[in-house]
Amino acid sequence: MRRLTLTALLLLLPLSWAGAQTPAQRMQAARQRASQVGIPVALLESKIAEGRAKGVAEDRIAAAVERRLASLQRARGAMAGQPPVALTGADLNVGADAIEAGVEPGVLGRLARAAAPDRRAVAIAVLTELVQQGLASEVALQRVTTALARGPEALRRLPGEQGAAHGQAQAPHGPPDVRGRANATAHGGQANGGGPPASVPGAGRGRGHGRGKP
Repeated sequence: MRRLTLTALLLLLPLSWAGAQTPAQRMQAARQRASQVGIPVALLESKIAEGRAKGVAEDRIAAAVERRLASLQRARGAMAGQPPVALTGADLNVGADAIEAGVEPGVLGRLARAAAPDRRAVAIAVLTELVQQGLASEVALQRVTTALARGPEALRRLPGEQGAAHGQAQAPHGPPDVRGRANATAHGGQANGGGPPASVPGAGRGRGHGRGKP
């Protein structure tokens, strides 16, 4: 009986220790984990900076950073494939956005391997936007693949065409500025107007309004 009690206490110890960590310690642990598994730490630093700029509580930023790291790892696992694909920080960032938006990992991986390196991040961003507009992952993949074959302009127009098909107001818009976002996050800064970080709710709001789920 004593042995069972001791075993139970030992199993609960890591959970108690994790709960005792401060937000700063949790964020540092996430940075260390990212470094260990080969995820650019800058992709987490940008989330921390944006959350603080928006006045988000530190514990909520820490939770969002932990979720984002999990999304980045899932995205890399989905996109790497065999033979491995050389993924940039921008690829991983939009891949995590895709996972958080509900894109099926298998679909994300197929697009990552099908798209040319210089179009991969934009193609994934468009795929994510189509899924957010209501398309199933497989249908969105077919449309993005067709647009890729037609050229960059067809890919750029695809989200607007899909929006118009659903009766939405057609405003001149295309995929997110993926390259600008990658450059900003590489320096730990904000991108795309400095909105709230993906997975980080804005101050005073119950849910985040950035790309991805809270």
